[in-house]
Amino acid sequence: MPIPPTGDSAPRMPRPSRRSVLAAMAAAVPAASLSALPARASAAPAAAALPGGGDLGPNVLVFDPATPDIQGTLDEIFRRQESAQFGEGRFALLFKPGTYRGLNAQIGFYTSIAGLGLSPGDTTFHGDVTVDAGWFNGNATQNFWRSAENLTLHPVSGTNRWAVAQAAPFRRMHIKGGLNLAPDGYGWASGGYIADCRIDGTVGPYSQQQWYTRDSSVGGWNNAVWNMVFSGVEGAPAQSFPDPPYTTLDTTPVSREKPFLYLDGADYKVFLPEKRVNARGTTWGSGTPRGESLPLDRFYVAKPGVDAATLNAALAQGLNLLLTPGIYHLDRPVEVGRANSVVLGLGYPTLVPDNGATAMKVADVDGVRLAGFLIDAGPVNSVTLLEVGPEGASADHAANPTTVQDVFIRIGGAGPGKATTSMVINSNHTLIDHTWIWRADHGDGVGWETNRADYGVRVNGDDVLVTGLFVEHFNKYDVEWRGDRGRTVFFQNEKAYDAPNQAAIQNGDIKGYAAYKIADGVTTHEGWGLGSYCFYNVDPTIRQDHGFQAPGKPGVQLHHLLVVSLGGKGQYEHVINSIGAPTSGTSTVPATVVSYP
Repeated sequence: MPIPPTGDSAPRMPRPSRRSVLAAMAAAVPAASLSALPARASAAPAAAALPGGGDLGPNVLVFDPATPDIQGTLDEIFRRQESAQFGEGRFALLFKPGTYRGLNAQIGFYTSIAGLGLSPGDTTFHGDVTVDAGWFNGNATQNFWRSAENLTLHPVSGTNRWAVAQAAPFRRMHIKGGLNLAPDGYGWASGGYIADCRIDGTVGPYSQQQWYTRDSSVGGWNNAVWNMVFSGVEGAPAQSFPDPPYTTLDTTPVSREKPFLYLDGADYKVFLPEKRVNARGTTWGSGTPRGESLPLDRFYVAKPGVDAATLNAALAQGLNLLLTPGIYHLDRPVEVGRANSVVLGLGYPTLVPDNGATAMKVADVDGVRLAGFLIDAGPVNSVTLLEVGPEGASADHAANPTTVQDVFIRIGGAGPGKATTSMVINSNHTLIDHTWIWRADHGDGVGWETNRADYGVRVNGDDVLVTGLFVEHFNKYDVEWRGDRGRTVFFQNEKAYDAPNQAAIQNGDIKGYAAYKIADGVTTHEGWGLGSYCFYNVDPTIRQDHGFQAPGKPGVQLHHLLVVSLGGKGQYEHVINSIGAPTSGTSTVPATVVSYP
């Protein structure tokens, strides 16, 4: 199977002309509006509307059991992507329903592998889907931006290895054996996320610092390091924080699984799983999952080189967006204004606002689904990168919330980038299910002011739920929560490594900005399994008053909190407010608070 080139050798899609974009937008105006316009005898005919459906582009590779040399193709993709942490290559590896034997799909950066059945059992590997850390000398803490979805695996050794860090979801997988989350040699690891999976054997996290597992089934769980959180997981270990540090919720308050592409006969469709309340176990274990299917012709299939005006024209026309793998430069926001719109990415498509624009804005409407893409800040400061709902949004979306799933944000690393606030949630009842929002601590364009980003997430809406929140290295608050009745199940954070001195992080009379700040006006909030770590390697003498800051109100309840000084590079004086023991020394032992207040 031919593999498309990447980087400078890759062919570029032609940019649509301004005229064709305007014509497409005109075609999207309702007929009633068009009839009210004065006639022009010499008017040119309107261009045809943008088409739905079509091919999936050169960076989506589709296999069936008869495809020749599948292993050779997988190996070549991995060769390109194994260490390409900030490269331009993006790939989706899709497998039609059937049985595949003798494969080991090693998954590198910006690579997604998925089955094309409606359930994981439709696509079966007698083999493995592997992530290890040989490229980084056995250290898995930078195995970012990759995914596996919708497959059944019979691992060759009986245990599949998935040694990942952040932004590497494992969804809708059935492992007929065990699952090892650590690299070969049990080097450092910092993940991770599992949802809607069944692992028949035992999960071994070993060296994984933290992990979140949601709405799944496991045959056993070996151990915990700092923070292992489970919600709605059959077979999860009993709650025992802090020794061992297991946080176990019997159910997940609200969940709605990520949309996914599948084949119905010869036709591509996108399945939209239904919302579940107090969910437990997988969506597919009792047969066909419940939800709605949309044919591919209801989607504008976008390819790299398309501009924001065309994407907006497609949305205004009533189409959804399927973003194929690649990098998309935007000169204005992608505006999602219609209820129940879907924006789904394949193979880590990356949106880059070039001129300080917001990459995407969502109106205060019901049921929008954003899933499976990366936003990469541009060199001109963006005030925001993703906005869900405008400022002052007030509609009730309890019955049909907007969901944000596997949407990742990066500031710096691939080059200079800046953003004041990365993600702003204004719409009530928004459900964020797995995000990693990262101000880069390594790569290109990295420095205290070079990739300045003051705030990671700001939540202004009420009744917002986050399941799997990873936010790291922001100059001020990593998370600032202003809405009422918010909930977070699992939080992982590192404070910014590169603060030059104590004065740079001083917050009035408070030493350092909290990783997770609940505003004084909030009356009700709840969180489970929340951790913050510091590694002030530029000035190891920095002191941080606390990792968490919250008002002392009966309705604000936080369970199972921890702070960790990594190797003694900086220290926390408390866990939350003025409560909890300080960290000390170089032993990297957490300080914990079981319950606040």
